[in-house]
Amino acid sequence: MDVAMSNNNRRTVLVAGGGAAGLMAAWAAAVRGLSVTVVERNARMGRKLMITGKGRCNVTNNCAVPDFIAHVPENGRFLYGALSAFTPQDMMAFLEENGLAVKTERGNRVFPCSDKARDVVDALVGTVRRAGCRFVQGRAAELLLRDGACRGVRLEGGEELEADGVIVCTGGLSYPLTGSTGDGYRLAAQAGHTVVPPRPSLVPLVCRESWCRDAQGLSLRNCALRVEDGRSGKTLFEDFGEMLFTHFGVSGPMALSASAHMREMEPGRYRLYVDLKPALTPEQLDARLVRDLTENRNRDFGNSLGALLPRSLCPVVVSLSGIRPEAKCHSVTREQRRALAALLKALPLTVEGFRPVEEAIVTSGGVKVGELNPRTMESKKVRGLYFAGEVLDVDAYTGGFNLQIAFSTGVAAGRHAAG
Repeated sequence: MDVAMSNNNRRTVLVAGGGAAGLMAAWAAAVRGLSVTVVERNARMGRKLMITGKGRCNVTNNCAVPDFIAHVPENGRFLYGALSAFTPQDMMAFLEENGLAVKTERGNRVFPCSDKARDVVDALVGTVRRAGCRFVQGRAAELLLRDGACRGVRLEGGEELEADGVIVCTGGLSYPLTGSTGDGYRLAAQAGHTVVPPRPSLVPLVCRESWCRDAQGLSLRNCALRVEDGRSGKTLFEDFGEMLFTHFGVSGPMALSASAHMREMEPGRYRLYVDLKPALTPEQLDARLVRDLTENRNRDFGNSLGALLPRSLCPVVVSLSGIRPEAKCHSVTREQRRALAALLKALPLTVEGFRPVEEAIVTSGGVKVGELNPRTMESKKVRGLYFAGEVLDVDAYTGGFNLQIAFSTGVAAGRHAAG
């Protein structure tokens, strides 16, 4: 089917992928008066959006562009033009104008007031439909390349869709059940682009310590985390919040954020230190231990920490403390007590590696950004070919940054495609 011939000869744009970047690219192209077709392999648009932010969808981060770029460890400067042209505040206004109220929470994280990711998807899809875009269910299997330009795509079933511009927004490799299976990397390689090997980012961490399995399912909501690079001795990351123990190691918001700072993963290189009592200074914690040990003076030490720690962590801390479980609390020495306090302020974990890329929130790596125009997202190798979203070799920390990258790069591509 010749899409260009079927739309009264208006200039046409094909968007491959109906996620965050694809929907915003489609809208931005449609409001320019172009005829836009979105090709999406799933029956529903925005499937990955539906599961972000634990189903709440952290849509963006309400900060200034320089602060935003400081949260992008990989190729942040490439995004300056796109973020300046469509800022986080522009995205918030866009949602409000299209009927979705939003709110700003801790860390400038922006969520829908309804706390429902589905409402974000419905707002985006509804806006794109009202802009006149049409949707085709299918999988873009190949680019139609002629005379140094991209003229459309060939679908998996063989059908050819021609257009004046093609925007590839097919995501990375994370959450493949939502449709992110690396299609964009293959399309980019077909066009002669360099694809930086994808690797997981914002991903759970595998830890060496077997006791994580004993604490499986335990969620710490008010702890602090520090990450140290064993090679340099430098602290790479510090945060306060929530983390989760699993059968393989740790997950949860802080662990995911920490993973983005481990750019050169090697087994044993990175160490985590969990402060189980961040609200207490070392002196206050020592006073608390003195009180608890005194109140339980005739009890076994192994049975004395229930008021201080979650149940599943008690045997872990007892074992790591070096104090015999059967020792009476009154026999614990000052040196042992202070070592126990130090352990509670810096419970150590050794990172062995990342969980598989399929479990990552986002993928690091992708289309080499030096081969794209940072203002328009157009390929420097093939005219009429654009890339946006997670398919790019750009990734950021948690907090709404990655979705805003998708929105801003999608809008940049949509505003310039088939121009």
